[in-house]
Amino acid sequence: MSTVNDIYGSNAASALANAQSSNVMGDTQDRFLKLLVTQLQNQDPLNPMDNAEVTSQIAQLSMVNGIQSLNNTLLALSGQMDMSQSLQAASLIGKDILYPGEKISLGSDPDTGAKSATPFGIDLMSGAAKTKVSIQDSAGKVVREFEFDAQDAGIYPMTWDGLDSAGAPVPDGAYTVQVTASDDKGQPVSVQALTSGHISSIAYTSEGLKLNLALGQKISLLDVRQVM
Repeated sequence: MSTVNDIYGSNAASALANAQSSNVMGDTQDRFLKLLVTQLQNQDPLNPMDNAEVTSQIAQLSMVNGIQSLNNTLLALSGQMDMSQSLQAASLIGKDILYPGEKISLGSDPDTGAKSATPFGIDLMSGAAKTKVSIQDSAGKVVREFEFDAQDAGIYPMTWDGLDSAGAPVPDGAYTVQVTASDDKGQPVSVQALTSGHISSIAYTSEGLKLNLALGQKISLLDVRQVM
């Protein structure tokens, strides 16, 4: 319901701004015409206004009118973009996503004892010859590493079974993901760790449209890297 209200509120504000702009422009034109007629009526017969001067004044008003029309067009486009973004964000409610972040959580099933970690991933900005993903505990110790050979640019979802590099289970808790990548010449390649979240709602804030995640985080729609 809040999304619909926000959309209608945005449209109403845009319509009001357009109406106010039209009124201001109309008043400006009326004042200009009255001033121009007054100048023509009271000009010195021996030194009349130059045609170029009159043309210049009219051209200035036309330019102002053109700028105002452009502003109105941009406002209308902005309103349409806001509506499209709102509808797109609303369709994500209830979805699981990957977004930039390093934190993951490891837990155990109370019945079976099986361990599972929150899904995560990497965002490889360009192709890489080598990619290394390290999972670290709260003390910064590496408990598990994954290494990959040549990979194309793209989003790569990953999972972790809760085991260390020796195959032994590690304690439940909070962990972080660190990732590095390099090309075939050993030069660094831009890469980013991704974490998962569940979208529970959307909201408009002073910083724009935000997605509210189940654990309380707020992220931008632009931060969504993959919908799972």
